[in-house]
Amino acid sequence: MKSATKTILIVEDERPLAEALRYALEKEGYGVELAHDGEAGLRRFQEGGVDLVLLDLMLPGLDGLEVCRRIRAGSSIPMIMLTARDSDLDKVLGLEMGADDYITKPFNVREVLARIKAVLRRAETREEEPPALVRWGDISLDRERHEASMGGRPLHLTPIEYGLLEVFLRHPRKALPREYLITQVWGGSFYGPTKTLDVHIRHLREKLEPDPANPVYITTVRGVGYRLDRPAEG
Repeated sequence: MKSATKTILIVEDERPLAEALRYALEKEGYGVELAHDGEAGLRRFQEGGVDLVLLDLMLPGLDGLEVCRRIRAGSSIPMIMLTARDSDLDKVLGLEMGADDYITKPFNVREVLARIKAVLRRAETREEEPPALVRWGDISLDRERHEASMGGRPLHLTPIEYGLLEVFLRHPRKALPREYLITQVWGGSFYGPTKTLDVHIRHLREKLEPDPANPVYITTVRGVGYRLDRPAEG
């Protein structure tokens, strides 16, 4: 079944590859916008109307990591990073900058389509959930607005970070196994090593914790996973 009309921005300097991706995505019913360097991709994103960004790591001018960083500074739009190097460092850097997923070149176009559908489905599922305001200590999550805040300050979270925080807020003070977190946030669409979870947890801690190296909100439960704790009153 063809997808609903979502617009995908492809930022890729290899024009034949970009055109092949555009052909496959349009065949699936997506709207597609192309940009062949980082500056052009950023400009097109800022014009609005984009539902997901497919972003190459190696770009002329602004590279993919910098484009990702700038987009993430004010938006939680889903992003998938494309990398020509099968390097754990590249993947971790992409995730730390806020990418929701990564795909290593060369890839099968069907894999790209599957990843895009999975990322969009996660975002749509959260948007369709019943409106509810969840609070834990000074952390608030508004499902209706799809927003999170801490002490009244907005938290700019990626879709994965938002999903993790939501799971933690549903189960405060409970040790949540790594496999449970992965299943709840990624569903059946998880690809790659489980350390991907650790990268997103670390990134979420950087946005929540006074001292991310000594977390008091999202604590590690050795041999199990993670737990949302409320810091002791001072």
